[in-house]
Amino acid sequence: MSLHGQKPMNMMTNNINTFTDKKKVLIVDDVPRNIDLLKDILAEHYQVQVAKSGEVALNIIATSAPDIVLLDVMMPGMSGFEVCERLKSQEQTADIPVIFLTAATDMQNEIEGFRVGAVDFITKPISPMTTLSRVSTHLKLSENDKQNKAIIAARTQQLDDALESAVTMLGEVGHLNDSDTGIHMWRMADYSAALARAAGWKEEQVELLRLAAPMHDTGKVAIPHSILKSPNKLTDEEMDIMKSHTVAGYNILSKSNAPLFQLAAQAALGHHEKWDGSGYPYGLAEEAIPQSARIVGMADVFDALTMERSYKKSWTIEEALAHIETSSGSHFDPELVRLFLSIEDELISIQQKWHLREVEQAK
Repeated sequence: MSLHGQKPMNMMTNNINTFTDKKKVLIVDDVPRNIDLLKDILAEHYQVQVAKSGEVALNIIATSAPDIVLLDVMMPGMSGFEVCERLKSQEQTADIPVIFLTAATDMQNEIEGFRVGAVDFITKPISPMTTLSRVSTHLKLSENDKQNKAIIAARTQQLDDALESAVTMLGEVGHLNDSDTGIHMWRMADYSAALARAAGWKEEQVELLRLAAPMHDTGKVAIPHSILKSPNKLTDEEMDIMKSHTVAGYNILSKSNAPLFQLAAQAALGHHEKWDGSGYPYGLAEEAIPQSARIVGMADVFDALTMERSYKKSWTIEEALAHIETSSGSHFDPELVRLFLSIEDELISIQQKWHLREVEQAK
């Protein structure tokens, strides 16, 4: 094709690119002349979408979300206030700025508009300069808001990653002298989270426990290597030293007032207590043992049983659950045992997930 023949195609492509780069404005009004006027004002600068009712507007937004909505207040059927409330109640549309179009100038109308989530009003009769100025202003504010949220999300993710790395390092400190791995810590943490969720914990607290659980043995850093790695049965004196890792872990972790480390300190101190009061370090019984410690203690035993060691074969999940059930009312909280048994399928999924990761790491 000749160079002369290519020019119209290039010009067309440029026009299409310019068009698709334009922000989308949805006009919602049941009066055709208002729609025509707004289209004349906006079409040169924006992609314009049109809806003549609230129901149609919601359908358009669901399939092709605009960057801003100009919304008439008084319409047959669904009012503008109702449409705005619907948009603000859904996460995917809550951030779309809404400017109300209204002929009413009373204070109550404005109060209701801002209450349901509008960012501004344009009063009829419509002024071209006012309309362009307010649409441009709120589109810029919306874009700035999106950029700020993206920056905050990225920084939050960085902090989350740093926190998880810190938790991993603290958890590994407690296992410097044994063969437990990061896989063990996070698998046990997932078991703890699953049980906490089954026990009715709020999701925010579930996630906090998932991060706290790997630190439950932090205090082992204070136990001599000769005791941790002793090939012989520990003497009573050595056993007392071993038991002190619970208090040592608590003393280390409780130095922070952050909820995560307070929860981790609680789990570190109480994860060897038993429901019947025969555990350590304080011989607490039943509800006197914090539920976090009861949960982590059960998850830790379950994971230890199902994990292969140099000195033992792994138990099957069925064998480990049978042991947990047998220990109900003695070692473990009977209600937590019931809940743990009820989430067997989730426990299997967690084990399989971490097994695959272990296989990947070994490659």
